[in-house]
Amino acid sequence: MAPRLFACFGVKGSSTSTTTGKGISGHNAAVVAADVPVGDGPVLVQLFSSQGCKTSPEAEMLVSRLGRGDFDGKIRRDGGSSGSPAMVLVFHVDYWDYLGWKDPYGSSQWTVRQKAYIEALNQDTMFTPQFVVQGRVQLLGNEEETLLKSIVEAPRFPSPAFRATFQRPTSETLQVSLTGALRMKVDSSGIDIMVALYENSLVNDCPRGENSGRVLSNDYVVRKLEKLCTVKDLTAKKTVSETAHFTVWDGFNSAKCGVAVFLQNTSLQIFGTQSFQLPDEI
Repeated sequence: MAPRLFACFGVKGSSTSTTTGKGISGHNAAVVAADVPVGDGPVLVQLFSSQGCKTSPEAEMLVSRLGRGDFDGKIRRDGGSSGSPAMVLVFHVDYWDYLGWKDPYGSSQWTVRQKAYIEALNQDTMFTPQFVVQGRVQLLGNEEETLLKSIVEAPRFPSPAFRATFQRPTSETLQVSLTGALRMKVDSSGIDIMVALYENSLVNDCPRGENSGRVLSNDYVVRKLEKLCTVKDLTAKKTVSETAHFTVWDGFNSAKCGVAVFLQNTSLQIFGTQSFQLPDEI
């Protein structure tokens, strides 16, 4: 395998490449039933980013606008559901930390996830900012129109019909219990049900590195990611019931956090999404 290269790209002087690849009760508990779209479910848009990359803040601003629905009118298909057409998650990688600023949300786990997409989508270079749409298409993170077009053209799948129960067994832990049907048939190849815990409204002064002197704002930042379970040979109406366990971070504030559920295969292609806002007090 060829050596991996790293790059931090901006719009000027760069080209954009789009490639298609292969119920609990107890202390501090809350139950949430998310709206399930009647038609197609949201498309998962993943951004691989870093506070150590000079061009990532622009992509972060774009993904924040996408997440709050600023582009819904452009990306909603005719006859589509009333829910948001896109669900966004931001993974901060750690390979730019050597430039002088250690990203407080960076993780080698997210670098490994990006590398898996680079390989699955037949790319040679790991770069930031990078969007991956529905696990099938990748593109430069600052190309707004290309991103919106990719979302419109992405395959869509029914959202799971999960009911979520949130519980804090201790001040350091969070349990997310999901019960419901996937609303899609799963064959013997199987599918992983993933649960991401993300945080919004993050603001940091950046005193060093390529973004030295800037105030950086980040939303939909994945802080934790767990595999709920793997299912095989499942009918669309079969009920799945499992619990994900998270260790929360210092300063955890449920009012700023949400949970994203998505189904992925071994090639990290996405087959269904659903999201929940955490209760303000849990």
